[in-house]
Amino acid sequence: MSSMSVNLSPASISAERRPCVAGLRVNVATLSEAVELAIAKAVEGKGFTFYTLNLDHIVKLRQSAVFRSAYRRATFVSADGWPIVRLANRAARPEGRKIERTAGADIVEPLLSAAAERDLPIYLIGPAPEAQAEAIDALRKRLPTLRIVGAEAPTVEAGDPHFDRLGIARRIQASGARLCLVSLGAPKQELLADALSAHCPSVGFVCAGAALDFIAERMRRAPEWMRNRGLEWLWRLVCEPLRLGPRYAACAYALLLLEFGVAILPDEEAA
Repeated sequence: MSSMSVNLSPASISAERRPCVAGLRVNVATLSEAVELAIAKAVEGKGFTFYTLNLDHIVKLRQSAVFRSAYRRATFVSADGWPIVRLANRAARPEGRKIERTAGADIVEPLLSAAAERDLPIYLIGPAPEAQAEAIDALRKRLPTLRIVGAEAPTVEAGDPHFDRLGIARRIQASGARLCLVSLGAPKQELLADALSAHCPSVGFVCAGAALDFIAERMRRAPEWMRNRGLEWLWRLVCEPLRLGPRYAACAYALLLLEFGVAILPDEEAA
């Protein structure tokens, strides 16, 4: 990834490459494009937010106007999960560019590898303190030239009116970071990234979900053959049935509505 000369912006991504899923624009087609876009912005010192749309996000977007507003302002949105990929590709037919699955857990390592090559300073928010420390240790072993200039693991919910967003923003700005990984789970990470981006115009915020937990080996990701066959959800359900059972039931219902073309987000708030 040492020769990234691509300099794309949301405006330069043509309409056929930006299909809608539930009224939400998917404007990043592939993993390599995700890395190129983020690195190009970071090199220029231009801030952005990067979200990875999945069915769980859509369920939460139905329930939260604040979350919908954050998604409307997102700079980049990729398709995370095979149902979103299928729906996006259906929306892009017949002339649109094929959308590939690009999850937060897929982006982090190639993005940090490219950042290390470009000497771009990195900031980390989340996950839990122990997992974060272990992830930092693992990353420094894998990428010795990676510059991690700050990290914190907030324990207060981002929706709390007393949450110190401004303090975090000041620390990020003072660190000189160009990229910030936010690994707190949805919608907390997207809401925090959206809020911080208003105060950190030169920082790109990438919402990475459980990526750092995987790197820290606190969580085990599905085997590659399951991921390639769209079965990662089954792996996670088997690992955490009580927590994920209700979530996946809600996701299945949302998918059913989407398959039948039901508008499940308010039209006036579609991104």
